[in-house]
Amino acid sequence: MNYGWGLVLCVVGWLAQSGAAAQPIPPQLVNAQTTATGIERWLMRLHDAPRACAYIGTFVVTTGSDMSTSRIWHVGNGEQQMARVESLTGTARTTFRRNDEVVTFLPDSRTVIHETREALGLFPNLLNRADASVTRFYRLHTVGQARVAGLDADIVQLLPIDPLRFGYQIWTERKTGLMVKLQTLDPAGNVIEQAAFSELQLGAPVVMAKLKAMMDNPQGYQVVSPTLVKTTLNDEGWVLDTAVPGFTPVRCYKRIVGGAGAANAPVQCVYSDGLASVSLFVESFDVQRHGHLLAHNLVSMGATSVRMRQLGAWWLTAVGEVPAQTLAVFVQALERKR
Repeated sequence: MNYGWGLVLCVVGWLAQSGAAAQPIPPQLVNAQTTATGIERWLMRLHDAPRACAYIGTFVVTTGSDMSTSRIWHVGNGEQQMARVESLTGTARTTFRRNDEVVTFLPDSRTVIHETREALGLFPNLLNRADASVTRFYRLHTVGQARVAGLDADIVQLLPIDPLRFGYQIWTERKTGLMVKLQTLDPAGNVIEQAAFSELQLGAPVVMAKLKAMMDNPQGYQVVSPTLVKTTLNDEGWVLDTAVPGFTPVRCYKRIVGGAGAANAPVQCVYSDGLASVSLFVESFDVQRHGHLLAHNLVSMGATSVRMRQLGAWWLTAVGEVPAQTLAVFVQALERKR
């Protein structure tokens, strides 16, 4: 998932731990590892499935005892994807996505947020990129078959080769390869987070032009459109002293809101191993905003963790669906070089 500043503030504001409530997957269900060619073929199918598929569905995300539900309308033509996602629980919001362009309607505040974000790890788009590098850090095992939302699905596991990342159990619809259920697994095989369609209509009559018309009509709403300026950690005077195996930079930018200048704008850099992603945020330390967080430098919500650190005049935050120790490596390795 590509984590924005709003999510960071939400997570650190909670300052609570979420527990897991599922049993490990019995090891006897896991068959022998497939061949490298078979893994690459399966990964490519998983990556391509949402890009040429139209569907309407309801999906449920479960984290410990918490559950959120959304309704999604999606269409793809192989080159462009469009989706409308309407939250059915929690804060009312409707989000439209056209490739990396994201428009979020917040009816309570009559605000529209227009921004650019990669679809990193967004259900049902699990893969950040379709390349063989994923096979360097994960091993694929077949598990069996089951039915999800009334559809026949194949089940596989992607298990990490090291403790720096979580494992996944994935259900894909047999005909299309679309992911219909995803469980994130801790090193013991316990399910710490789950996303699944409770109802899904494949081949639904979703029209891209209609979604576009709704997305491009903010009438009656105040539009907030942060300016994103491309940069690098090096250009901002930072360096990662220790590389985190498998995680390579995807994007780095300054986020400028309103008339604020770029000099002190917060920086976000995204790193990914092809499946998991970590967002690094760098901003000036503000005792009023960050002082109460000094005693809570680690926050976890299911599979998502936040690690924070004050470094002189700076406040560093790492967010990702990875083990807490992975985030610790990132924030400890980030050092000011000038």
